[in-house]
Amino acid sequence: MIVLHYTAMETAQAALERLCDPAAEVSAHYLIRENGYIWQLVPEDKRAWHAGAGQWGDVRDVNSRSIGIELANCGDHPFPEPQMAALEALVRDIMARWHITPERIIGHSDMALGRKIDPGPRFDWLRLARQGLSVWPQVDGCVGDFDTDARFFGYAPASDADNLLNAFRMRFRPWAQGPMDDVDRVLMHDLASRYPVDRKAFNA
Repeated sequence: MIVLHYTAMETAQAALERLCDPAAEVSAHYLIRENGYIWQLVPEDKRAWHAGAGQWGDVRDVNSRSIGIELANCGDHPFPEPQMAALEALVRDIMARWHITPERIIGHSDMALGRKIDPGPRFDWLRLARQGLSVWPQVDGCVGDFDTDARFFGYAPASDADNLLNAFRMRFRPWAQGPMDDVDRVLMHDLASRYPVDRKAFNA
């Protein structure tokens, strides 16, 4: 898999120093500055400490099955064009090298429900999906059971239903508010129908 993050730090340099500090016990394979400059910090075939506790599908040790990409951003403003362009090129290359399919490009918030919110509601997932670098649900479909479909798509069972809904909306409906509605159910059912987790090899 590929897991996308934001640094939540004031500067890219500060994030770089933290990611390279053994005492911090956190790392990532790549860090991308706002201007599009890319640092590779860990070889792709080595384990980085970027995901932490969480789950996607049957994978509970996400660090051992994923490549982590950090984006220098505090989470409260859009991601600059040079940074997005650099990310897209990098993701495309990684997908080709490791035979990773678009549904296996996820956010930190997807696999760490209620614990993490990055890359956050300002990240443009639709832009990636239009290039085949992620997935996006279709609104014309059937209403399903949200929790069941979420598990089929890859989300872990959530002890707090709000955490699951918030993670889903942050990625696919960041403008939505209020209780769960049929649009949420239709979108999740579409994702579960087209990208069921049991078809994933999880060998990257």
